[in-house]
Amino acid sequence: QVQLVESGGGLVQPGGSLRLSCAASGTIFNIYTWAWYRRAPGLQRELVADITSGGNTNYDDSVKGRFTISRDNAKRTVYLQMNGLKPEETAVYYCTADIQEATIAVVRRYWGQGTQVTVSS
Repeated sequence: QVQLVESGGGLVQPGGSLRLSCAASGTIFNIYTWAWYRRAPGLQRELVADITSGGNTNYDDSVKGRFTISRDNAKRTVYLQMNGLKPEETAVYYCTADIQEATIAVVRRYWGQGTQVTVSS
């Protein structure tokens, strides 16, 4: 059974920083692309950033230059460093991972439970 567990959310003032983490556990053979999504109240879920197994990154235009996604393959963990946070970025942030389990030959996308980020003074 594969699980993704996020941490690092919380309350931060506008302009502040947070670092989100998401760790994968279970019978994992390989983790391909990691991604972070967010869903703000009343809005649709949107992709924030992703990172491939080769380290290539992709960011939504709204976060370029402020957010950094990174991965630690040995720890099976992805990070999202968020700087210069804005009130409109208040949302539940979710991590995803495209994972091949050790016992099967298919790749599935797994989701974390979400972590709340609130940007407010």
